Amino acid sequence: MLLAVYRAGSGAMSLIWRSGPMIRRLFFLTLLGVFAAASTRAQDALSPKWEELTGPDFIKAIHQAQNTCVLPFGILEKHGPHLPVGTDLLDVRYAVMNAVKQEYAVVFPEYYFGQIFEAQQEPGTVAYSLATQLTLLQETAKEMARNGCKKIVIVNGHGGNESLLPLFAQAQLATPRDYVVYVFGLPHLEVSGRPALKSPPGNDMHAGETETAHMLAARPDLVHLDRAGQETGADQHRLSLPDSVYTGIWWYARFPDHYSGVGAAATRELGEFDQKTWSREIADALKAIKADDESLKLQNEYFEKTQHPLDTKQ
Repeated sequence: MLLAVYRAGSGAMSLIWRSGPMIRRLFFLTLLGVFAAASTRAQDALSPKWEELTGPDFIKAIHQAQNTCVLPFGILEKHGPHLPVGTDLLDVRYAVMNAVKQEYAVVFPEYYFGQIFEAQQEPGTVAYSLATQLTLLQETAKEMARNGCKKIVIVNGHGGNESLLPLFAQAQLATPRDYVVYVFGLPHLEVSGRPALKSPPGNDMHAGETETAHMLAARPDLVHLDRAGQETGADQHRLSLPDSVYTGIWWYARFPDHYSGVGAAATRELGEFDQKTWSREIADALKAIKADDESLKLQNEYFEKTQHPLDTKQ
């Protein structure tokens, strides 16, 4: 009835109004019923945010998520002279929250306890000891699993975690456990249709054009684009070593001000494109992880064999 009225337009409304009190009453009761149903559906929708759920709703959310939970992993560090110290945390949570609109999962609260020793000289950086990082992450995964998260997806938002998180995932094979940890790395942004960069891509590694663009999409109110040129993001080239040689001071040697790239070149168009790409990739990964029935089976099989290595067929 309402759809017919909507399609008919104002003429139908006039007809209803002239049809007498019984028809008018029936129409408005129907209208109230539709609004009430819509309101109930809105109230019944479960928040994906762990911290916003009540106890009973948390149980429903875990079931709806098929025991899949996301841990967006950021950091607190300087991002040039123009972006907030929580850029990585804000960006990754923005991408994840858009992803779970497409593929529902429960999202753990703000997490920034990662690897950032290379920026301790800069204001606002919070660098926990390596032992604390690993212990806290293991305890967090354990508590998530105890609360029903049998598939824990760590979504990385910080380049400094790219070695830490695979190590952590590998370390899950040290002892038996009833959950699986998955790591989703930084986004793959070289995709068709992406707006071209205005600055040299090889130097666009930290607070430069790309990262600034992402914040213009996620939190434009925190971007001070007019300050982006107050410091240089140029490579200082202060080491002369072969590419096959690694040393922890490499980043400071190249970018002592913890700024790499040209933030002033950023556009919101690029940021929105990349954020949509990132969210879609996360959603696709969540869908695949929900359907994954093999990882835990293989993990259990592996743990069983570790108790009897001499019985393993050679």
